[in-house]
Amino acid sequence: MTGIGTLPDTTEQADLREMVRDVISRYAPPERVRELDEASAFDLELYRALGEAGLIALDAQVDGSAGADPRNQIIVLEELAAGPTSMAVCLVVQYMGVGLLTEYGTELHRSTVLAPLLDGSERVSFALTEPDGGTDVARVMRTRARRTDEGGWILDGAKTWISGPQHAANLIVLARTSVSERSPIDGITMFLVPTDTPGITVRELDTFAIHSLDTCEVTFQGVKVDGTAVLGEVDRGFRQVLGTLNGERLNAAAAALGIARGALEAAVDYGRQRQVFGRPVGSFQVGQHRLVDGAIQIEAARALMLQAADATATGARVDILSAMAKVAASDAAVDITDAGMRLMGGSGFSKEYPMERLFRDARLYTFAPLTNEMLRNHIGEKHLGLPRSF
Repeated sequence: MTGIGTLPDTTEQADLREMVRDVISRYAPPERVRELDEASAFDLELYRALGEAGLIALDAQVDGSAGADPRNQIIVLEELAAGPTSMAVCLVVQYMGVGLLTEYGTELHRSTVLAPLLDGSERVSFALTEPDGGTDVARVMRTRARRTDEGGWILDGAKTWISGPQHAANLIVLARTSVSERSPIDGITMFLVPTDTPGITVRELDTFAIHSLDTCEVTFQGVKVDGTAVLGEVDRGFRQVLGTLNGERLNAAAAALGIARGALEAAVDYGRQRQVFGRPVGSFQVGQHRLVDGAIQIEAARALMLQAADATATGARVDILSAMAKVAASDAAVDITDAGMRLMGGSGFSKEYPMERLFRDARLYTFAPLTNEMLRNHIGEKHLGLPRSF
């Protein structure tokens, strides 16, 4: 690896980045990443190592007194995405869980769910998206939770495109609990539901990429939980999640940036070594300029990401910056993986090199956790003051 990229880290952040790279080199070398991708298998050994190293907790406290610093989360995610990309996607979800449990969890939630999440012994899965709704999920949410006479709840409905539920111990589920005339985002409650609760069915979907993390449909049929399953306030679950979704966009930007950087490093390494017509393939101007453009995109996306991370850490408004960072980083990942494939030709098409996997994995972040088109709509309306375009 060439180590491309300006890394404006503090000493502590540089140490953290080096720690992540050390864990990856020991537990997830390129050949293992390739094997697990081809086998569609999750790297449990790497996940546990990340937990043991404190890279899931990142100073978040079980008692809820402190959460993880987003400026540290993006370092972990970028480094993972440049190599074992599926694990970066997994940690985007885990970091959401850490944030929600830290802020809204009860003492019981924190001791039974947050504690094993922080040390890497368990995972959570976040169940929001539904078959009939993506961006407009609150408006069309069909998953319902109704109260029982005993003070508990019964959940019915279905979620889809859910990351990691097959091996997660708990699901964070959003379900409609009442109908609000004010706004579709009101009347939705967040629940913490063990995945082994009777009535839950998980079906894995066959996906194009991110093969080392399961993507599933989850069905709830008469799923009974007691009153302690509510995470936060009844009917305000979606509003509680909104701040976390801004953080998810920031972390998605970090993952996309890692993919972009990993692809650029792979292409540059190849361009220096591969000889054609008696000279390195990277010496030809068209291919070289594409890689230069990619390097520029990476640094522009990084600057936006760091601004968004600083804003998040200090409590400033972050929705515009996180949206810009996610769009810039995901566009960079798509453009650079395409440039890498073009430079490498048949070699890029081969599974012997990481480029074909990065090419596939990069496409996730053009539409997750929110489509780039919808983020551009948001930026146009809220940042530029243009009329609403949808």
